Amino acid sequence: MHVRAARVRDAPEIQRLVNEYAGQGVMLPRSLHSIYGQLRDHQVMVEGDRILGCVALSIVWEDLAEIRSLAVAAEAQGQGIGDALVDRMLAEARELGIRRVFVLTFVEGFFLRLGFVNVEKSELPHKIWRECVHCVHFPDCDEVALVLELGED
Repeated sequence: MHVRAARVRDAPEIQRLVNEYAGQGVMLPRSLHSIYGQLRDHQVMVEGDRILGCVALSIVWEDLAEIRSLAVAAEAQGQGIGDALVDRMLAEARELGIRRVFVLTFVEGFFLRLGFVNVEKSELPHKIWRECVHCVHFPDCDEVALVLELGED
């Protein structure tokens, strides 16, 4: 198993993974169009030709990035794949000079275990006014906001 940058041919499988969890109500769905448009933000965990997990890092502002679309195939859970994908995104954020990384999630415990802390969504105005206002769940979103401070570069 190894993590690599997503390729164009990976987009349908990324969408399938994400939307499988969206169907369970633990993630927001993603269109194939949005995945292609943000493909350079994505990394995948692969074993041979099989994608076991995916994640994306989206730069929101000069010192802020979001980890999004973290999904691990159900049959591959418990193998540290989610941890490895988040670690890859945190390393990339540090390389870019990002000081804070956040998530909006329905799976709070996973990110708390990795050192993220709860914050009010109001502390993320760039995210709220760029994307959240267009979401069908706005303003009654149940996702939890968590932040990890990476410090100075």
